[in-house]
Amino acid sequence: MSRLRNYLDKVKPRFEPGGKYQALQSVFDGLETFLYTPRTTSGRRYTTHIHDSIDSKRTMTIVILALMPCFVFGMYNIGYQHWLAAGVEGPYPFFSLLLYGFLTVLPRLAVAYITGLGIEFIVAQKRHEEIQEGFLVTGILIPMICPPEIPLWMLAAATAFAIIFAKEVFGGTGYNIFNVALVTRAFLFFAYPAHMSGDKVFVAAGQPFGFGPAVADGFTCATPLGQLSQGITNITGTGGHAISAADAFIGLMPGCMGETSTLLIIIGGILLTAAGIASWRVMLSVFVGALAAGFVANAFPSPAYPLAAVAPWEQLLYGGLAFAAVFMATDPVTSARTAKGKYIYGFLTGAIAVIIRTYNNGYPEGAMLAVLLMNCFAPLIDWCVVEANVRRRMARMVRSQK
Repeated sequence: MSRLRNYLDKVKPRFEPGGKYQALQSVFDGLETFLYTPRTTSGRRYTTHIHDSIDSKRTMTIVILALMPCFVFGMYNIGYQHWLAAGVEGPYPFFSLLLYGFLTVLPRLAVAYITGLGIEFIVAQKRHEEIQEGFLVTGILIPMICPPEIPLWMLAAATAFAIIFAKEVFGGTGYNIFNVALVTRAFLFFAYPAHMSGDKVFVAAGQPFGFGPAVADGFTCATPLGQLSQGITNITGTGGHAISAADAFIGLMPGCMGETSTLLIIIGGILLTAAGIASWRVMLSVFVGALAAGFVANAFPSPAYPLAAVAPWEQLLYGGLAFAAVFMATDPVTSARTAKGKYIYGFLTGAIAVIIRTYNNGYPEGAMLAVLLMNCFAPLIDWCVVEANVRRRMARMVRSQK
């Protein structure tokens, strides 16, 4: 590693202003700071600042590690759903299923990163700024919250839209008011609703790189949440296989890649909380809000809204609510920042998600819209909390002077 450090120090002047490759300064800086902690960090030597080992890049790395259980299982589940769609009887070859999922996800992961990072590199060069690392997480989140067979050109268009209009126009990483990954999904939902209907998912549509059993093109299957919204209580998955509550908790059911396994989402949330990266207040409040709204809806069931009859705890097993609670609502840039504000923000996010999915039969999912809506109100919530604290302290001061 010392040789690499010495080599970077040797070639660095060529990328600085006046150097031969000054046009690529941001690219070089991004590579260097990805490999090593920047030497320009305040408090590195002989200062009064105290720093720990966590910088923004290391924070993103921990988030990606927390996503890995869902990501790997999601690849396996893609293969599992494809084998079911092909009518293949078990036992199923574990590594073949995993490889099929990997080959399916790889192009979408590459498109998301190439599109997003390409735009960020260009913007950084134009602004003469450092390349920010926020897209390291966004790039992996995008394919995890989109259907596994979304066309690549649609994914590229949606990613470009989100990066430009939901991030860069606000100033880049740390200044965006909306979760960029969810804006990507929202763009796909409103621009290409046939591929993002919310009640069906493409579980098989070909053989990536010629691998896997053949299946009819465009094979789709209703998601468990979509079936519940139609009043179907005996939920079935691909090939008519029954889906139990245990299957739903583990994640062996149709759905977007990262959203099916509540078990692994919880494990990821525990890792983020233990590392001090994500707020447990937001996570807990989202779940409490969802359960509260679920209890109210369940107490007043209506034939017009079949999801109201669903048990409140089942609301957490199906759809993207659990994933949104752990990995979307906790985004430190777009969520509330005060302690009390996080409780309010999280509770309203969970409650609104259940309200949308329960009382909107045309779209049996509400997590995406709930998080984006509460992104708008997060600054207002914080302002109200701070103002309440100021008034309370002023009142104490007045009483103490009497």
